[in-house]
Amino acid sequence: MTEHSSAASEDGAEEDPSAAEIFGTALGSAARRAGIDPEAEQTTGQMVWQVIGGWRGIMESVLPLLTFIVTYTVTRNLLLGLGLSVGIAAVFSVVRLVMKSPPVAALSGLIAAVIAAGLPLFTGRAEDQFVIGFITNIAYGAAFLVSALVRWPLIGVVVGFLTGEGLSWRKDATKRRVFAWLSVAWALLFLLRLGIQLPFYFQGDVATLGTVKIVMGIPFFAALLAITWLVTRRLYPRES
Repeated sequence: MTEHSSAASEDGAEEDPSAAEIFGTALGSAARRAGIDPEAEQTTGQMVWQVIGGWRGIMESVLPLLTFIVTYTVTRNLLLGLGLSVGIAAVFSVVRLVMKSPPVAALSGLIAAVIAAGLPLFTGRAEDQFVIGFITNIAYGAAFLVSALVRWPLIGVVVGFLTGEGLSWRKDATKRRVFAWLSVAWALLFLLRLGIQLPFYFQGDVATLGTVKIVMGIPFFAALLAITWLVTRRLYPRES
């Protein structure tokens, strides 16, 4: 009886997915929902455009921050700048809800704008509007870098479950190396943003800080996403 129970327990343990598999599946599903689908017939440009959300995604990402920068630079009125920024984010959220977008996707931009506005309202320092972005860059940069150092590169985990390969790519030295370097590249992107923006933050130069954040936002993200897509596709050639 004991042996039978032990064997059943071992069989069940083998069937249970590992933490890496659960995490990879979640990341892969999120990437697919965002528009990254290796099985879809689309060009690199089409994939990148879909991931960033097209013109609406660009406007939602840029306009609230741009409004804050311009308003504060011209008027030096912190409350007005933050209010207009959050107001524009709220308009975008309402539009998404009207268009039947999932509530999480519809409200995420507004929530981010409100959180970013909270600290400068408390401190009275306009440059503190960017602190949440710094924290985000640190978190993402550290996650990608550590994943590469411990030989579980996040790019590989995501790609493995997007392609249906699971974790089998870890047995391929070429894939491990490529995914590790791609993960390092993403870590460098986030840390580069931090390194360039922090000096302007400490100088209190809101206009330059905001401009640099916009320039290093979608354009840099889109470029590295395209490179990642092209390199990854070479590792998984399509069958004729």
